[in-house]
Amino acid sequence: MNRNTTLNLIEALVKKGILDRESADAMIREAKAKAIADAKAELTEQDGKPSADPRADVPAVKGKSMHVAYVPNIVKDEIRKEVRAELREEVVKEVKAHARKEKWGVPAALPDWVNRFRLSGDFRVRFEDQLFADDNQAFSYYNWPVINEDGGITAAGENAVRNTTVDRQRYRIRLRLGLEAQIADHLKAGVRLATSNDRSPIAINQTLGQYGKQYEVALDRAFLQYDHVDSRGTDWFTVWAGRFANPWLSTDNLFDPDLSFEGFAGTFRLPIGPKAALAEDFFRSGPQYRQINMGVSTPNTAFLTVGAFPLQDIELESQDKWLWAAQGGFDWLFGTSTRVKAGIAYYDYKNIVAQPNALGSRRNDWTAPEFFTKGNSLAAIRSPANDPDGCAVDELVCLVGLASDFNIVDAMVSLDYGGFGANHVMLTANYSENIGFDRREIRRRTGDDIEPKTTAFQVRLDVGRPEIRKFGDWSTFIAYKYLERDSVLDAFTDSNFHLAGTDAKGWMAGMAYGLAKNTWANIRWLSADQIDSRSPPLGIDVLLVDLNARF
Repeated sequence: MNRNTTLNLIEALVKKGILDRESADAMIREAKAKAIADAKAELTEQDGKPSADPRADVPAVKGKSMHVAYVPNIVKDEIRKEVRAELREEVVKEVKAHARKEKWGVPAALPDWVNRFRLSGDFRVRFEDQLFADDNQAFSYYNWPVINEDGGITAAGENAVRNTTVDRQRYRIRLRLGLEAQIADHLKAGVRLATSNDRSPIAINQTLGQYGKQYEVALDRAFLQYDHVDSRGTDWFTVWAGRFANPWLSTDNLFDPDLSFEGFAGTFRLPIGPKAALAEDFFRSGPQYRQINMGVSTPNTAFLTVGAFPLQDIELESQDKWLWAAQGGFDWLFGTSTRVKAGIAYYDYKNIVAQPNALGSRRNDWTAPEFFTKGNSLAAIRSPANDPDGCAVDELVCLVGLASDFNIVDAMVSLDYGGFGANHVMLTANYSENIGFDRREIRRRTGDDIEPKTTAFQVRLDVGRPEIRKFGDWSTFIAYKYLERDSVLDAFTDSNFHLAGTDAKGWMAGMAYGLAKNTWANIRWLSADQIDSRSPPLGIDVLLVDLNARF
């Protein structure tokens, strides 16, 4: 540091009151003495001989300038403070970033098992408006699930008929909290808790306005999952056991977004092209687009998914109710911007049709469905004709079940185009046919001649961000749905369209918009009418407004 600069700094400190004059003069004298000693040492090195008296005056050296090599401690302290003030914020940010990336101290500070757990969840607040068409007729549709539960129409009272004319508004919430644990390489276990007071496999909402009860929490999922990955990183198959997420490439025509599957399933993948990493901005199964379940395939593979799912355990019967299913298809990535997924599935429901009781017997009561909604053709299991002691004389039926068997063939294709950058366009279509409907068998078993109505389809267009992650992200969709009476099982189809069930056709449209990180709002309008012209009019419009957050 130049001598004049040092002196000027000391004078500035005196003027600001940091130093008194006596201390400043002492520092100057000390600095001069140090400078003289250093200069003599430098000259001694140049002449090759020591100086006789280090305190003697230093002769001038022509062509050289004199520098003071000494900086007082108090000046050094002030400089340090200024440097720290300027660099602290930037340095701290960099250190924190490196610490997060490299997980400094975590292995030493936490036990190993902590790193094997992953917590996730989402929360939704919903306003729901149910609007019934003006030409709907009151008391025109029986509420058969309630009638079955209560033991007859008389026992069900006013709840024996559905509300078809009085508009209804509800406020609802949904909280889901999931935990996954990595047990070993490629093997993990998972559980998920969910709020629910609907007691329904296709709706895990908690309706507000029930201060007389506390909120209910259900164990929505509990499963083991094994992923087989070879030494080259090829993911060959995934298997599940327990109660787990929907493994099928499917739409909500077949399976409601909230439906979990319990039993056993596996997806096997065969590479049919170059290995491709899927970018994050493609449509996936998730909380925003669960109406379309994308399955668990990977790009450039052919896949085969199989599953066996017990639907109802029957204590006194050798054969329980089951769903056996298989789906084959392919997942292909064209370049980096276009993904096509397609599959053909067969869903075979076992032992689900209604069997009328013999006179005075209730042996076949187990054939009644444990859960159903509305739309499917029904047949009597118990009635005054075969159960005069259990059913009132004026009852039509005391207990009903499904008239038709269900063996469903479903074809689905989705085209996801990302050539517009972050915003994608996805076109989805699926077609279902229930080939298990046997008109002659139904007439033989029930005495009813039911016309086959066994076709369902949906066409849907999505435009925008596949996933809403931050403020300003948006997406919109429009879809047309058509579900004939016995096309799919009414127990598992979408719970919002036509307020669940089959025998419904109509439009859906909606939009989602990002409000903040992992926070978004969406609005949906669903308008549906009954298909069967011989049934009383039943038009139902549903407005859903949601505020969502995930963590």
